Amino acid sequence: MPPHRTDPDHTGTDWHAQELLLMREVMKLVGRSLAPAFVLREMLHLMSELLGLNRGRMVLADEGIPGQARESRTASIRHAYGLTAGQVASGVYRWGEGITGRVLQTGLPAIVQDVDAEPLFLFRCVPRSQLPPQTVAFLALPIEVNGATIGVLACHRIRSRQRHLNDDLALLRILATLAGQLLQLEQLVAEETRQLEERNAALARALDTSTARYGLIGRSPALLQALGELERVSQSQATVLLLGESGTGKELFARAVHLASGRHDQPFIKVNCSAIPETLFESELFGYERGAFTGANTARAGWFEQANGGTIFLDEIGELPLAMQSKLLRTLQEGTLVRLGGTREVKVNVRLVAATNRDLARDVQAGQFRQDLYYRLNVIPIRLPSLRERREDIRALALHFVNRANQAHERNVHLAPDAMARLEAHDWPGNIRELGNLIERLVLLTDHTRVTAVALERFMPESSPPAPGAVDGPRTSAPQAAPGPAPDALVRDYQSANSHTAEHLRKALDQHQGNQSRAAQSLGLTLRQFSYRLRKAGLR
Repeated sequence: MPPHRTDPDHTGTDWHAQELLLMREVMKLVGRSLAPAFVLREMLHLMSELLGLNRGRMVLADEGIPGQARESRTASIRHAYGLTAGQVASGVYRWGEGITGRVLQTGLPAIVQDVDAEPLFLFRCVPRSQLPPQTVAFLALPIEVNGATIGVLACHRIRSRQRHLNDDLALLRILATLAGQLLQLEQLVAEETRQLEERNAALARALDTSTARYGLIGRSPALLQALGELERVSQSQATVLLLGESGTGKELFARAVHLASGRHDQPFIKVNCSAIPETLFESELFGYERGAFTGANTARAGWFEQANGGTIFLDEIGELPLAMQSKLLRTLQEGTLVRLGGTREVKVNVRLVAATNRDLARDVQAGQFRQDLYYRLNVIPIRLPSLRERREDIRALALHFVNRANQAHERNVHLAPDAMARLEAHDWPGNIRELGNLIERLVLLTDHTRVTAVALERFMPESSPPAPGAVDGPRTSAPQAAPGPAPDALVRDYQSANSHTAEHLRKALDQHQGNQSRAAQSLGLTLRQFSYRLRKAGLR
């Protein structure tokens, strides 16, 4: 900072105090905003108001054409104070042109004591007639970034001012250096932003694979094999049967079949067969006519009619009652249906995608599923891999669920490497559904932003029960003791469909006087799980 001097005239201006005030205000602006445009414009304002360095301007290099000679490049006024819009627009200089162009070319400061006596001074920006009648000086200092001159900081100065020229030059050097640093920072941020955008674009292109197009996450060989089979049959009209354990993403695969087919612009209707009461199956699937039953005041199209031209997905088709299985078979074979209470056949053009976690072949042998319907469904069976068969996808799935839960619940939770390793080591008998549920509980209940393996442990199931039997594998024998709920567990354990014998189920019902909800709770099951086991055991 220049030495402390006071204006020797009668005004008594303390220039040192003015300089300190200017620098303090400029640095406050830098701390408030790193946007160069805002800081540089205010810097020029303060130069004029506090020090009398008027009509300040920042002349910065224009974008050049690749291969363009430096001498033919131009620079324009980008920031100014005390200049009109027309004056700013006229401030364009070639390298070496006039005083400003000379500074751009040489990288050396220029001091013009009298603009009227300097033949190189162009008066391009401000005509002489618009300047004060006194002797006017012009100061221009280079702005450098990485050792290269990229602009000029310039201003007018009344020569007769009672302030030393060296003091002005010293301050302008500091401000030019600060301007260069701000512009360099802007370039670095712009370059980082450009690289991030390119990286994001590359990731977006990479994710524009089959899995990403269908909303499936992962690149494990088991997943890609199932997806490859799906794509090979997607353009056909054949029925697809999705097999696999509960929670493996059958609905997403069914939607992928639809999206990959020529029907992707038509309806996609999903129906969970286990969620429909047995008495409502026919009216829900095939619709009904007015007056078909009490309360049927108007006719209604069923799910098959609503899916006409598109795809219908029947999830848990193994739960379909035997009486409905024959009607479904007729619709699939003939492409027609008759509404409940109706007599007219309605033609439908629907592709069926079915899914089950049951062994339908065994159900056929047990007389619980029609053999002809089984063969009609089992045209193209695709087995979906369990999560333990695609452990390399657990990390990507966990990150997806964490991001989704963070956005939904406005949290900022992330998993430490050891926590991610713990997730990858778990068997996940409930597959993707279990992982997603655990992550959501974790995001909601954790007290830490960064979750370690130790913090994660209290959210994990206390034990890893055997996974539900895959549809293509042998059924496990029923355990001798009925498991009960873990009293302090935050997450309900996933249990095999054969986890309780018929005797255990009957005893639980007897103990609770036939109340299924309480019987299910005593065995650590949901009501739906308990009802399913009752039907499977032939107790309903």
